This record gives sequence, structure tokens and C-alpha cells, in this order.
Amino acid sequence: MTVAAVQQDEHQDQDFEFDRGTAVSRREGEPSVYDAVLDPGWRIGGGINGGLLLALAGRALSHELGRGSGHTDPVSLSGYYLSASRPGPAELRTATVRSGRTLSTGTASLLQQREDGTAVERLRVLASYGDLTGTDADVRTSATPPDMPPPDRCIGTEHAPPDFLAQADLLHRLDLRLDPASVGWALGKPSGEGRIQGWLRLPDGREPDPLMLLLAVDALPPVTFDLGLFGWTPTVELTVHVRARPVPGWLRVVHSTRNLAGGFLEEDAEVWDESGRLVAQSRQLAVVPRTE
Repeated sequence: MTVAAVQQDEHQDQDFEFDRGTAVSRREGEPSVYDAVLDPGWRIGGGINGGLLLALAGRALSHELGRGSGHTDPVSLSGYYLSASRPGPAELRTATVRSGRTLSTGTASLLQQREDGTAVERLRVLASYGDLTGTDADVRTSATPPDMPPPDRCIGTEHAPPDFLAQADLLHRLDLRLDPASVGWALGKPSGEGRIQGWLRLPDGREPDPLMLLLAVDALPPVTFDLGLFGWTPTVELTVHVRARPVPGWLRVVHSTRNLAGGFLEEDAEVWDESGRLVAQSRQLAVVPRTE
């Protein structure tokens, strides 16, 4: 099937790895269907990172919902991860549910083909989009950004255990500096608090924007590591609220959990930009790693 050329806009600059990894091409003759390729460089554990997949679906929805309403910024997205995504071709099917004055709502499904040619759905998203221009005009919060040493006094991912790096290709696409106070797990001394925090940016100079925040909320090592539970932590559901456009520079990201029960845990994330403003929040339900 013929694929239309990728349409370039402010949300898609393929000079950067993140934008290449989330690039979509509208399928010719099917204006709500997009083709993409999942790059193995975004793998973590047994599949492609969930935040990257949400950003990929988010880009397709930006095109879909922006066509008529101009609502190109993600405001709230909930994604259900139905099966592990693999490197290779993928298809995104989008639909507009409602187009309003302030928000537009749409859905996206990410599918891949099995070897026998049948399609399997990997991710289903329900999202509201708007225009985040000027969202810094009225920001009120009782939350405070995490207190951490500056990035040059934090610990880069190159110091992570080799067995973890071997199954985390994603880390080579990120400039991630973890707070020394939250990396005891790497030395065999997890704190048990269920909290990991650090600084994040993209090493090729790509500045953060609302779409990149969808990756940022899922970019740190699983918070289960700080509980002494190691291994793959598959995401079941991930909801992200984007609160404002981030300013250029580093992001401060905090992952934490308070509840682990029945083989599942929730993982909350906050993302703060370099101005000290809370720009995104998320909560995901994930599967606790098996210990045997």
C-alpha cells in the first residue's frame, strides 16, 4: 500500500532521534491511518518503552485532531498496553470523537502484524488535545520540585549495572543523571522508599515540548528497583496530564510508589522544567517483577 510522504511541522523535526523515533506518515487515501517504524533503540526489557509508544500515538493524534480544530497539544492521555510492542513496522488508526472550542478528543490504536499476517493491537489511547500556548499565565500548585544536586553532581546511566544496561537500549537515547540519594539499589542497598529521581534531557540537543513529556514520565528506571525488586515492569495503563509547555533545558523527573498489592503497583511521576514549574504528571499501573 502506498504511503504518503511524512508531513513536516513544528512537532516533527527528523534531525533528532526522538522525532525520528516518533515519526508518522499519513497513509494515502486513508487520512486517519498512519504508518510508523518502531526503532529497536527505544527498547526496554521485553519491548519498546511505553512512554515512547505514547508519544508516537500522541504525534498521530496531533495530526488527526489538529486538522480541523488546531488542537495539536496533548493535554490528557490514557493508554492501555495490550501486548508488548516489537521493533519493526506499525500502524496507527486514529479517530476524532469530539471537536470542541477548548478541547478535542480522539482515540488511537497502535497495531503490528504477526508473522502469519494477522494484526495484533499493542496500545489503545483516549486523549484530549488543546492549545497550551500561554499556559504559564496562571499556575498554582502546592507541590514543590525535588531537591537534588545539579546534573554534574548526579550519576549518569553509564554507571548502571551491566545486566540492566544490556536490556535497556533506551538509556543510550537519553541524558539521564540520577540523584545519588536514590541509587542505592545499584549498589545492592535499595532504600525501600519507592522513589527514584533525576535530571533528564535528550543528548542531541532536542529541547523538551509537550510531546516529549509523554516520554519523560516513563524514562527513569522502574521505581521497583528502589524496593529491591529487579526485572521487567510491564505497564498496564498510563495516564499523563500535560500542564504547561516546558522551557528549554533540563527536566527534573520524580518516580514514586506507595502501594504494591496483588502483583501490581502504581507509579506516579512528576516532571518539572528548568524554571521550576510543574509541566506534567502521570500515574501508571504496572506489573510487579517476578522474583523467582
